[in-house]
Amino acid sequence: MKVGMVGLGRMGGNMAERLRRHGIEVVGWARDPEKADVASLADLVAALDPPRLVWLMLPAGEATEHTVDQLHELLAEGDVVVDGANGFYRDAIRRAERLAGRGIGFVDCGVSGGVWGLEQGYALMVGGDPDVVERARPVFEALAPPGGFARMGAVGAGHYTKMVHNGVEYALMEAYGEGYELLTASELGVDVPAALEVWRHGSVVRSWLLDLLAQAVADDPGLTGLKGWADDSGHGRSTVDEAVRLGVPIPTIAASLFARFTSRQDDSPAMKVVAALRREFGGHAVK
Repeated sequence: MKVGMVGLGRMGGNMAERLRRHGIEVVGWARDPEKADVASLADLVAALDPPRLVWLMLPAGEATEHTVDQLHELLAEGDVVVDGANGFYRDAIRRAERLAGRGIGFVDCGVSGGVWGLEQGYALMVGGDPDVVERARPVFEALAPPGGFARMGAVGAGHYTKMVHNGVEYALMEAYGEGYELLTASELGVDVPAALEVWRHGSVVRSWLLDLLAQAVADDPGLTGLKGWADDSGHGRSTVDEAVRLGVPIPTIAASLFARFTSRQDDSPAMKVVAALRREFGGHAVK
C-alpha cells in the first residue's frame, strides 16, 4: 500500500515514519524541499496508484482549505482524502460534500499522541462513511496502538470527538496545575516531586499527563525555566461554543479555558476593578 502524506512537520513527519516502519510506502510533500519526496502536490498525486489515499497533516484553517481545493482538481473518483488536522467539524462536513461531487471520499481523523506517537502510536478518532473508512483501515491500524482507532460516526464525528477530547485535556491540565500550586504553597514543606511520583502509582488520578508533569518537575524543580503563560489551540474555545449551542453545562472545561486567558495578563484589569471596589466599600488595603 502507498500513501501520500501532505505536511511533514512534528506530527506528519513522525506519522510518515511510523507508516514506513509498518511496511506502508509513503510519498511525502511539504513546503520545505529538504523534507519532501516530491516537488509539488501534483507530483505527489502522480506518484500514487489509484485508488489513491492522501493524508493531510496541516494546520487547520487556510492551509488545509487551500490544499483540499487543489486536491479537488487533482484527484479522481474512488480516491480518499484523510484530514488529520485539529479542524472544525463543520468544515469537515462541508469539504466532504464538495469532494463527494467528484466521487472522492473524505475522512476526518482526530489525532492524539503528540511527539510520542512515533513510538507509542496515535489515538485516532475517525469520522466518515463506513466503506471509505474501511479503505483506509490498514493505515489507521498501522498508526494506532491496539484499541487506539475507531470510527466515531459520520463525517464530522472524528473532529467533533477530538474537539471534546481537547476540552477534557484542558480541564485535566488545569486540575493538575492547581493541585501542584496548592502543594507548593503549603507551609508543611510537602515534597512535591515525591507526591507526584506517589500519585503515579496506584492512585485514581494517575495518567499519562501526570507522568509528563512528574518528569517535567524532576527535570526542572519548581519549573523555574518556564513562564506561567499558556496559549490555546482553538479547540477549547470550540468546545465551549458547542456546549453553549447545545445547552450542555461544562463549567470545568470553560474555567480551564478562561484560566489560560488569565495566564496572558501581566496585570489583570478585572482584578483592578475588584481591588478598587474592596477599597471603596470596605477600606481594604490595596497594592
